[in-house]
Amino acid sequence: MANKYVTHAVPTEISATSRCAIKIRDNYYTIEATEKRTIADVDGVNMDLEYKMLFDEVNGIVDSQCQDIVDNFKK
Repeated sequence: MANKYVTHAVPTEISATSRCAIKIRDNYYTIEATEKRTIADVDGVNMDLEYKMLFDEVNGIVDSQCQDIVDNFKK
């Protein structure tokens, strides 16, 4: 039955969360970033690209903060 139904829902918002835990010596450091975006009601929105760009953004934030933590312990 579900295979025959065509959805009429349109995404109006997307969100992404990225998280990383790092163990340095005896301590764990957890970094998390979440971002929510409202999808503009315009023609030509490519949802696949919107998701990719959103995840690239939050993953980049987490990666950068994790690298900062690691670098600080190298000093």
